[in-house]
Amino acid sequence: MSPATFDPFDLEKAKRLTGGDLDALPFGVIVVDRTGTILEYNAYERQLAQMGERAMIGLNFFHDVAPCTAIAEFEGRFDTFLDSAETSIEPFEFVFPFPRGAQRVRVIFVRTSNESDRATICVARDDVNAQAPAS
Repeated sequence: MSPATFDPFDLEKAKRLTGGDLDALPFGVIVVDRTGTILEYNAYERQLAQMGERAMIGLNFFHDVAPCTAIAEFEGRFDTFLDSAETSIEPFEFVFPFPRGAQRVRVIFVRTSNESDRATICVARDDVNAQAPAS
């Protein structure tokens, strides 16, 4: 798997794409509702999570799939992000404590729209250049 990168064009696509079209993005994409329930995710994330195509749909990202994110630094930031009508993108770094060793990742929350109670969580591992998409 090649290093994932965040490109402003790809982040804009992550807001609009659904289903198999998300698979073309070069980073992990998890679409969740306000409570963290996974609505869809792409092939990149499927490969990294080592779960089947539909295995994560309907599970809670913060509590069932990645419980290490059920902390203020991640889930709390997500809640604040969705509560803020001012912010459409929220980039930050996070360390996942994987069994094979800690992995620093770049995370970007992307709001689908200002009125939406769903968001896209973009996750890139390796060398990542994160930039906000043009508004």
